[in-house]
Amino acid sequence: MSKDKKQEPTQGKELSEWQKRNQEYLQKKAEEEAQLAKEEAKGDSGKKEVSITSDAETSLSEWQKKNREYLRKKAEETKEEQESDISENTEEATEVDPNSEEQKELIADESSPELEEEAAEAEQEQDEAENSEVAKATKVEKVEEKKVKTKKKPTKPSIPRVHIWRAITILIPSLLVLFFSIYLLTPFSTLKNIEVTGTVETNADQIKEASGIRDSDYTFSLLLNKDKHAEMIKSNHWIESASIHYQFPTNFTIQVKEYGIVAYYVSGEDHYPILSSGTVETSPVSLVSLPETYMSVLFNDEQQVKTLIEQLAEISPEIKQAIKTIELAPTSVTSDLLKITMYDTDEILVPLSELGKKLPYYSKIKPQLTVPSGIDMEVGIYSYSLADKALEEERIKAKEEEKKKLEEEKKKQEEQGNQNQTTQQSQSR
Repeated sequence: MSKDKKQEPTQGKELSEWQKRNQEYLQKKAEEEAQLAKEEAKGDSGKKEVSITSDAETSLSEWQKKNREYLRKKAEETKEEQESDISENTEEATEVDPNSEEQKELIADESSPELEEEAAEAEQEQDEAENSEVAKATKVEKVEEKKVKTKKKPTKPSIPRVHIWRAITILIPSLLVLFFSIYLLTPFSTLKNIEVTGTVETNADQIKEASGIRDSDYTFSLLLNKDKHAEMIKSNHWIESASIHYQFPTNFTIQVKEYGIVAYYVSGEDHYPILSSGTVETSPVSLVSLPETYMSVLFNDEQQVKTLIEQLAEISPEIKQAIKTIELAPTSVTSDLLKITMYDTDEILVPLSELGKKLPYYSKIKPQLTVPSGIDMEVGIYSYSLADKALEEERIKAKEEEKKKLEEEKKKQEEQGNQNQTTQQSQSR
């Protein structure tokens, strides 16, 4: 209404040439800008629609194609409405009668910004509509592409478990063999830390030498053959038992048990250990290393010594500790008779073959003895006083000496008689 009031006083006036040209110039410029905006909008939408349709029509369904056509028509209708609005605005602007300078100035000032704002708004709405359509189309295309890709991707056939287990049974042993071969080629395969325990009369070097273990032997070989090497250690006559224990990674412990020393074979001043195995050590021990009390054996026959050790194994330690010396005292009846002298001066006569059976009775007889006695176990078992026996032996010796003297005197007398006879015969001749 304000525009109509302003335009009423200026309708009767005519415009100058310059004003007419200016008005025509402004109208042409507005028309050109509107035409350019239409062409750009049509060109962009056409390109986008062509590119979208060309890519999407191949993968879209019939329903989606119809939906796209509907959206396209709707966009064209909105564009036509916008164009019609723009053309109406321009016609209204041209119908105004430019009679006065004020009207021309108002038209020049008011028409151009309004047209520009309306054109900008129309372009924004058009761009938003196109962007929404393009976004929808791209979403549909992506979904369809995913579906097509999922359909086109061939499903990989699953490998049967039987084949997997077959491969595992081949690969794992092969890898183990490979790693083991590499290990054998390295210096680590021969590293060994050997420790010897339980030695008293022997030393670690003697045990290692008897075991047959060499520095060049593989650790794995020693681990597999440790029982064999333990048996080889027993070749040393001092060793009763041996065992080899392994501790990861390269530690080996050799535990040995030596034979005990039961007695000493005495020859002069030399003392040779007699082991519990019945073996007599070939090298004597020093007198300083001898214990305070020990058993002395005065014979060294190998078989008799072994039999003695076997028989002593059946006797209690108390009786063995009381034995001082053992020597042979054979008689015409018993060839293996032993004379055992105890530390308390008692003497025992017992056959070697019956030592383990008869000698234990000594512990029952001993409490009944009040003086140093002799115990005869050759045939039966009886005891006697050693003093009485000594007297008897002296008497026997005296009698034997008297007999010898008498025999010698008789011989002398016979010799003298013979000589006298010879002299008499010679004189008679």
